Amino acid sequence: MARPRQETPTEGELEILKVLWERGPCTGRDVLDVLSAQRKRAYTSVMSVLNIMADKGQVIRKPHGRAFIYSARRPREKTLGKMVGSLLGRAFEGSAASLVSQLLDQSKPSAEELEQIRKAIEEYERKGKQP
Repeated sequence: MARPRQETPTEGELEILKVLWERGPCTGRDVLDVLSAQRKRAYTSVMSVLNIMADKGQVIRKPHGRAFIYSARRPREKTLGKMVGSLLGRAFEGSAASLVSQLLDQSKPSAEELEQIRKAIEEYERKGKQP
């Protein structure tokens, strides 16, 4: 039986998307150069993943001379939101409180980060009260 198609990006696909979100449209060689600064990669491996991502509709591929220029199809916020939504449903049965509790336990946020989280909650509540 064929494996079901994963709706959210794999770890390797997410690494590539981060490069495209940060730098904008890139060639496969550009993506390889950025990723290889962290850990050595093979050009063929990066190109294989980019081609899979194009087939899945995660990236847009446009011809540029003998190469292609790749760009992320969706903005970072939309993709990450979908990933969090998937995790929320699959692992936390829709409980935002459980997800946030686990997130806080795992990340051990600093006092500054906790203040940013409080502000984000306040902003969310403010938006919810507007007509």
